[in-house]
Amino acid sequence: ATAGPRSFSAAEVRARCAQGACLVSCHRRLYDLSGFVRLHPGGEQLLRRRAGTDVSAALDGPPHRHSANARRWLEQYYVGEIEPGDEEVPPRAEPGPGLSETVDEKEVVAAAQTPEQTDLCYKTVDVEKDLVDWQKPLLWQVGYLGEKYDEWVHQPVDRPIRLFHSDFLEFLSKTAWYVVFMVWTPVVLYLSWVSYTSLAQGNTRLFASFTTEYSIPIHKYYFPFIFLVGMILWSLVEYLIHRFVFHMKPPASNYYLITLHFLLHGQHHKSPFDSSRLVFPPVPASLVIGFFYGVLRLLLPKVLGLSVFVGGLCGYVIYDMMHYYLHYGSPKKGTYLYGLKAYHVKHHFEHQKSGFGISTRFWDYPFRTLIPEETFKKED
Repeated sequence: ATAGPRSFSAAEVRARCAQGACLVSCHRRLYDLSGFVRLHPGGEQLLRRRAGTDVSAALDGPPHRHSANARRWLEQYYVGEIEPGDEEVPPRAEPGPGLSETVDEKEVVAAAQTPEQTDLCYKTVDVEKDLVDWQKPLLWQVGYLGEKYDEWVHQPVDRPIRLFHSDFLEFLSKTAWYVVFMVWTPVVLYLSWVSYTSLAQGNTRLFASFTTEYSIPIHKYYFPFIFLVGMILWSLVEYLIHRFVFHMKPPASNYYLITLHFLLHGQHHKSPFDSSRLVFPPVPASLVIGFFYGVLRLLLPKVLGLSVFVGGLCGYVIYDMMHYYLHYGSPKKGTYLYGLKAYHVKHHFEHQKSGFGISTRFWDYPFRTLIPEETFKKED
């Protein structure tokens, strides 16, 4: 027979929190958020302050009303029940000036008997009831989900995903964040130098293929502005790809389009905190980058197109670094990145059909896909 959930006393909870764990309760259900505190969009300190307390009221806000996905996500960290009569676990008091922190004798005993890490009783997915077999690569399974795929893929879980049977293909599908910086930053620097020195020769003119009399010379001093234009264009491309390619809704009857969607972006929404799949692998990225270079080469003079391209490439590197940070960083409250992190997490957990801007929310305004601000009625 399967053992029931473990019971925790108030003393045990205080002891675990005194050791640095982040245990919170919702009514009598107890959750260990120690492994999630750095990822929380509201910041690590917010969760730390709630350690040892009941968060049932906080889940409903203000300042934020947690979505159904967020509540489902919380269940992944369920560790047991608080003993009857101990539902209200008072937070550990901060020691005052000149006073040493005191801990009840029962808490000392509980701390000695409590393991360093609490075993999670609740699995991230129910293997028997889930629609896919998590013991096997998922890529070739999701296409069979049909109409259930869209709902399934937007119910995030905190566990890694294996896509391929082949270890080599699986390796190529994973990328550490610093690889993007190491691969593409030298390319940006080199191409920037090539673009600037080429413009310095004074041979680049706009509209020269149509007319020589009214063509416009492009001086080397224009390079920073052309570079900036490339970065702005990238921010638009970033938005369009995220909205119309990554968030296409594949037909339920099309196995191959569902599989493609999961490969491109669905796996990221299913497992949003898989650190190995938060940035674009260099090999497929090279194909996409080469395509955009070819388009600019056709539309603009060679050096001018290269100057715009290198600005866009720099924008891409910044985007990928920001995307990783929005998932794994802990920006300071009130900063630009703090707001972006909360915005992006809302996109993952509640507003999958809006909030497509990642490095900036700018394009969500003209395209009317801005995630609405939450409002709470004031109580009399």
